[in-house]
Amino acid sequence: MIAAIGQAKTEGLPAPTVSEPAPKPDVATGPKESVVRFDSSYAFAALDPTVAGKTKPLMQLGLGDGSPAVYLSGALTAVADFQTSNRDDDFGYLMRQPGANHIGKTASEVALHTAQLAVTTRLSPWVSAYGELLYDPQQSFASGTITALSRNQIQLRRGYVLIGNPKATPFYFMAGKLDSPFGQTDTLSPFSLSTDVHTFAGLSYGALVGFSRGGLNLSLEAAQGGAEFRGLNTPVSGTNVPSQLNNFIVDANYSLPLGQPNGRLLVGASYEAGSPYCQTFPIQHFGPCDKANPAFAVYTTLGWNAVTLKGEFMQTVGVWPGTHNPNPPLNAFAASKVTSYDLAGRYRLPVGGKTVDLSLSFSSFLSGPTNAPWRGQDQFVGGLAIYLEPNVKLFSELVLVNGYDPLNFLSGGIPGQNPGASDSDPSNRSKVIMSGVNVAF
Repeated sequence: MIAAIGQAKTEGLPAPTVSEPAPKPDVATGPKESVVRFDSSYAFAALDPTVAGKTKPLMQLGLGDGSPAVYLSGALTAVADFQTSNRDDDFGYLMRQPGANHIGKTASEVALHTAQLAVTTRLSPWVSAYGELLYDPQQSFASGTITALSRNQIQLRRGYVLIGNPKATPFYFMAGKLDSPFGQTDTLSPFSLSTDVHTFAGLSYGALVGFSRGGLNLSLEAAQGGAEFRGLNTPVSGTNVPSQLNNFIVDANYSLPLGQPNGRLLVGASYEAGSPYCQTFPIQHFGPCDKANPAFAVYTTLGWNAVTLKGEFMQTVGVWPGTHNPNPPLNAFAASKVTSYDLAGRYRLPVGGKTVDLSLSFSSFLSGPTNAPWRGQDQFVGGLAIYLEPNVKLFSELVLVNGYDPLNFLSGGIPGQNPGASDSDPSNRSKVIMSGVNVAF
C-alpha cells in the first residue's frame, strides 16, 4: 500500500509528494501529557490532495511518541478560475464534474473546492485508527449544480484501523475504507490531478497486509467486489452488488537512495484483478459486468537535487466491451483497452525564504481507436506553487485539455438519443486559468 516510505525533516519545506520520502511529523507542540493534539505539518501531509492516499498509513503508524493521543486535523482548498470550451456545455477539465455545472462556452467561479476534517487516534504503539470527512461539491457524482443539496453533502471518505509498529516489525495490517495500492496516482502539479488518478485510482472496502523495510515496499489488498466507491469493479453473481470479497490488488516498489539532496530512484508495479472497465454497451459507469477486466501499472520517480521527474503507464489486460457500439455507423470501431499514462517534472527552488515549485505535466486517457469519437482525452498542466508556510500553499495553473470523453455512455447509447451517435468529441478543446490556496491545520 505504500508507494514510498522514508523520513525527512519538514522545517521550511512543504510536505513532500510520493516522489519524495514521506515526512515523520513532529510531536505536537502542546504539553506532552495532552491527549488531544494538533500538528499542522502532519495535517498537511495526511490531507494533501495531490498525494495518493495509499502513501500515508505508515506515516500515521509512526506519528508522535507512541503514547495514546488523538490528532485533530483539517484542510481547505479554495479556487478561482476561468474556463473556456469550443463546444457548448462540454468542458473536459477533470477537476470539476461536467453536466449541469457548465453552461455555454465559458465558465468562471470562486468556490470552495474541498474541505476535510480528520481524526487520527493512537491507541497504543501497535494500534491506530483514522477517519476523514470530505466535502467536495465540485467532484460529487450527485445530480444538480454545485449549489444543489444533493452535492453539498459530507462523506466519510476514508476510515480504517491500522495495526503495526514500524520500530518492531516491517509488517502491518489495515482494514476499513481504503485507498487502493494500485499504481502511483499522485501528481507533481500543485492542484490538478492527472488522468491516471481519474482513470484508475481506487477506493473500496477491504483489508490490506503490507511490508516496508530497506526501501522495499509490498502490499496485498483483498477488496470488496461489485462496483466500489471508485476505480474497482468485479461481478458478483452477474451483479454489481458488493456482497463478496472477490477482488484483489498487489503492489511492489523499491526506492534506491542516490546520495544527493532529494536523490532517489523509485520503481514499482501493480496489478488488480478487477478494474472498473468491464461493462458492455451501453456503458453505465459503476454498472454490472459480465466478467472482470484486470489491469496493470508500472511507474517510476527520479529525484535529484531540486528536480523531480515522474512517469507512469496503466492499462487494462482486456478490452472494455462497451467501447464497441454495435449500431451503425459507429460499429466500425472495435472494442479497445483502456490506457492512461503521465509524464511530469517539477523544479523546487527557494525564493525570499519561501519554497517555490515550478511544474509541467502531461497525461493521457485512451479508450478507443485513433479515429473513434471516444479516442480519449489529453491534459497539459503548467503549475506554480508558493509555500508561505509548510502548511499554506498558494498556487496557479494553466490547463489545456484536448478531447471530451465522459465515461457514462462513452461510446453512445444515451436513452432517448440515436444509439449510433456518441457525445464524445476528440475535437473538443478546454482551457483553464486558475489560482487557489490550500491550507491545513
